Amino acid sequence: MSLVSGQEFHDSVHISSAGPRDYFALLKPRVMSLVVLTALAGMMIEPVRVHPLVGFVSLLAIAVGAGASGALNMWYDADIDALMSRTTSRPIPSGRIQPGEALGFGLTLSAFSVLTLGLVSNWLAAGLLAFTIFFYAVIYTMWLKRWTPQNIVIGGAAGALPPVVACAAVTGSVSLASLVLFAIIFIWTPPHFWALAIAKADEYGRAGVPMMPNAKGEKRTRLEMLLYTCLMAPLGVAPALLGQASVAYGVIAALAGAFMLKLAITVWRAPNAQAADRDCKKLFGFSILYLFLLFGVIVIENTIGTILRVMG
Repeated sequence: MSLVSGQEFHDSVHISSAGPRDYFALLKPRVMSLVVLTALAGMMIEPVRVHPLVGFVSLLAIAVGAGASGALNMWYDADIDALMSRTTSRPIPSGRIQPGEALGFGLTLSAFSVLTLGLVSNWLAAGLLAFTIFFYAVIYTMWLKRWTPQNIVIGGAAGALPPVVACAAVTGSVSLASLVLFAIIFIWTPPHFWALAIAKADEYGRAGVPMMPNAKGEKRTRLEMLLYTCLMAPLGVAPALLGQASVAYGVIAALAGAFMLKLAITVWRAPNAQAADRDCKKLFGFSILYLFLLFGVIVIENTIGTILRVMG
């Protein structure tokens, strides 16, 4: 009987060097933070009040589901991530996590999040969460992203669904308020992401991803960014107009939307590629602040309202 030395065994079996931070990075924590905020707004904008523990676990399940989507996205897109400067240090292309490990991690978290939401809240919310994960991981990542320059437009539905899932978790149904929040995120996504795509057009081209600037040209992309922002600015005020948020929210949303529209006009009128790249970076940065501002105000308003009701 032949014996295998310890060194030979080590050489023949890959031992993952991944630590907790690497697995956490698979969840796309910055995206998760936005999902938590938008889902929380989707819960709090409804007049229905649920037990705090049910609300917390439901929100946690939605966040974990979003993280599972991110892990599955990184698993499938590892070849693209390895070719782009902003993603080459991610756990899979850097070699810290093996693709199979990421796949298993993502699938496990997907099942856990959906089952948890179904058991703690209701199965409508769980079904919507399962659809969200499937849409992002399969429809967007595996199909749309590599097939059409409208990838981020259609695929943006996945990122816009958390308020709807959260609404279903607390009410057992889908309300107009949650659909308005869905629409705001859905229309916000193209100008937000295309601002980044213009700055990274060369890298997307090398990776073979048909982003709008590569497929239709930068000028066409800048025009479409402006058009989507023209739709988004008044849509952001809609919660106040429909009585779902306060007048203060409406004023903040109007001012923030007007400023983002100003940035989009500046991008559209940029005289050259260098100026457009600079202006796109400003638009991209503010677009993140815009969404956090709108949904943050909804959360703060409703939190204050809840405190006042309890104290009264």
